[in-house]
Amino acid sequence: MSVLSKIALGGGCHWCTEAVFQSLKGVEEVKQGFVASEAEHSSFSEAVIVHFYPREISLFQLIEVHLMTHQSSSLHSMRYKYRSAIYTFDALQEERAKLYLTEFKKGNSKIITEVLAFKEFKASREEIQNYYLKGSQKPFCTRYISPKLKSLEKNFKDLLA
Repeated sequence: MSVLSKIALGGGCHWCTEAVFQSLKGVEEVKQGFVASEAEHSSFSEAVIVHFYPREISLFQLIEVHLMTHQSSSLHSMRYKYRSAIYTFDALQEERAKLYLTEFKKGNSKIITEVLAFKEFKASREEIQNYYLKGSQKPFCTRYISPKLKSLEKNFKDLLA
C-alpha cells in the first residue's frame, strides 16, 4: 500500500466539503472542522483535512475537485467563515499546490483560492461530523450536498469510490 498523505481544504460549509471528499477513491479519512493559517489568515475558517493515498488520487485531482465543488471565484460576504484555501503541510506540497492553482487559473482567472500554510486545526463537534453520512435526507443535505455529489458523478465519475 502507498504512503498516506494529507491536505487541508476550505471553501464552503465543512459539511459539504466533508461529503464531497468522503465519496472519492483513495481518500482514507476526512476530518471536518476549522483550520487557521498565519498572519491575516490566523482566524479559524471551516475546512477539512483530507487523508489520501497519492497513488490512488493525486493532489492535482483533489485540488481540481475542490475548486469545482465550492464557489472558488466568489468574494461573498461570508469569506471570513468560509475561506477559499488550500492549506499545505510542507514546502514541497505548497510548491505543487501553487503550481496546480496557477494551471487552474489559466482556465478561470477569477479563482480567489489561496495556498496557505497549515497552522492549526480544531475538530467539529462529534454530532455534526459525518453529517451527510448520518442523514442524507436532511433538508440541508438535499439542498446543498446532494447537488454537489451529483456534479461529482457527472464530472469526476472515475474518481468516485
